[in-house]
Amino acid sequence: MSLQGNLRDFAATEILQLLGAQKKTGCLILERQGQSRPIYVHEGRIVASRTFGMSPDDPLLRFLLRARRLSNEQYRGIVTIQRESNRDLEDLLVNGRYLDVEELSVFIERQIFDELMIVVRWADGTYRFDPHQRWTAPALVRLSIEGALIEAARRVDEEKRFANLARDPQQILGVRDLPTANDHLAEEECELFGIIDGNRTIAEIIESAPLSEYEAYEALQRMLEANWVEVVGRREVDQESGGGAPAVLKLEPMHATPSRASSGGAVVKQLIVAACVVLGTVGLWAASHALVPAPAAGSGEDGFAEARLRDLRYTLDLYDREKGRYPARLDELKTERWIGPEAVRVDGRAVLYQPSADGSTYRLELAAPAGRETSRPSQTRTAVARSSDR
Repeated sequence: MSLQGNLRDFAATEILQLLGAQKKTGCLILERQGQSRPIYVHEGRIVASRTFGMSPDDPLLRFLLRARRLSNEQYRGIVTIQRESNRDLEDLLVNGRYLDVEELSVFIERQIFDELMIVVRWADGTYRFDPHQRWTAPALVRLSIEGALIEAARRVDEEKRFANLARDPQQILGVRDLPTANDHLAEEECELFGIIDGNRTIAEIIESAPLSEYEAYEALQRMLEANWVEVVGRREVDQESGGGAPAVLKLEPMHATPSRASSGGAVVKQLIVAACVVLGTVGLWAASHALVPAPAAGSGEDGFAEARLRDLRYTLDLYDREKGRYPARLDELKTERWIGPEAVRVDGRAVLYQPSADGSTYRLELAAPAGRETSRPSQTRTAVARSSDR
């Protein structure tokens, strides 16, 4: 027998708690003002908050596109395959190797929390539970209803803290201070540090961030409270043009020296990405592309080799900052995923690494090319690095 009624009588949270307590299996459909939100449960746990298959407005697909996890080309390919096969989106993503099961599970959880944040705030509407409408695909997540509702309630309450940010999205943010190696830097904050440049407004940062709106606002609030970023001005929009005309930028410094963050925006972003590496949130390739200038035109093989060695030296220094020593072997960097396997060879030549006995210095150079007893100075670089912080 199906369960149905009005959300004015029983809130969505109360219905979900009942389904969890009784370990029900089926689909709870919540509707309000033309919106319909399905929540599938299996034995009292939430397994999905989307319709099986792939509707044009599939919330998981929207979430992946918002998070920049799928490109437009991948999106078009998935749409074509799904139209021909009628398979579920999760099946297409895993078997098409767009995402592995573990990564997809994380995105599904994040998308479910986003949906719950919406429905727990509905004061009116209708609900209907159908025990015969079940999630037929393998369940990649099984969220405790009680735990999921607690998290959704926490997020709704947390939104009050960054209400001022949302109230005036035309404020411009800049970097005020850099986090240290001892600061806990979340992945969301790393993403935002690469966007905040002293020129973008809050609205533009939220739109550009590969995060949900809530995640982006929450991370911005943490960064403001940690004094890593600050409001450096406000962009005035020409209201007479209906907001469509180019905005007039009017900087109004909130502090005595706000230009500190914006005067070297590119350098700041480089240092921030480096801090993310220190905390294990990005790898060598991110650092090599974002932090190290490309070899000058015409530098040839020697320039490429030197750039690769620079990348590796930079990563070694970051490792030293976090661990207090240089690694005993380069394999430690590979094991802990600071670098990829390809980083220990350049153009087929091995990278020779020799740390000192106390781990405070090291030597780094390329092995001689095959057929040569020694390397020319222009092809082999030796670096002795010392930690200035010790």
